[in-house]
Amino acid sequence: MRIALIEDNIALANGIAHQLRDQGHAVNMLHDGEDALAFVRQEGADLLVLDVNLPGLDGFSVVKALRKTGNPVPIILLTARGDLQDRLTGLDAGADDYLIKPFEMEELEARIRALMRRKPLAGGTVVEFGPLAFDRAGRRLLAQSNEVPLPRRELAVFECLFERASQIVSKTQLADHLYGIGAEVEERVVEVYVSRLRKKLGDYGVTIKTARGLGYMMELPK
Repeated sequence: MRIALIEDNIALANGIAHQLRDQGHAVNMLHDGEDALAFVRQEGADLLVLDVNLPGLDGFSVVKALRKTGNPVPIILLTARGDLQDRLTGLDAGADDYLIKPFEMEELEARIRALMRRKPLAGGTVVEFGPLAFDRAGRRLLAQSNEVPLPRRELAVFECLFERASQIVSKTQLADHLYGIGAEVEERVVEVYVSRLRKKLGDYGVTIKTARGLGYMMELPK
């Protein structure tokens, strides 16, 4: 999942980003409200973790601007403000959840999972194909109700290819999904993850074809 993290405390932002990436998410960090708004409008994201007190444009204003244009991206607000009125202001602006600093990373991760379960997914939350089923909200691949163990990075590659099944996905798109847009990642790293995933899914009838010079395409069993 691609998460945009907007937090002007650099040390805190780095800490949160490290934990989220360790969970297999791609994270783009921004530290200014105006930059964040422009980024989300241009590049998009699956979820926003957004601080309220930001330079340029505060978090409330970012939320209002996105909702005004109909952008439905799930948003978790972060703030040191514990006042009830501030919480109500954030929720009324269109935020989906509100987390008061300081907080434990486990709580943020749980709220992210809860939001993604609530997010409408085209085609349903659990998609069955051949002997497999993919729980998109829970990020679990299942075979006869038993979880198919995939390391986090391989799971992220699977998600990206699965959501674009029968379409060519470039190595750049995969790298963006794995590490965040613009991250400097060698193509070889993407190739290694795809190769490992291909070997693990082959027994289930899932094929990952290489389109030389273009990228990869996942084909699912009927």
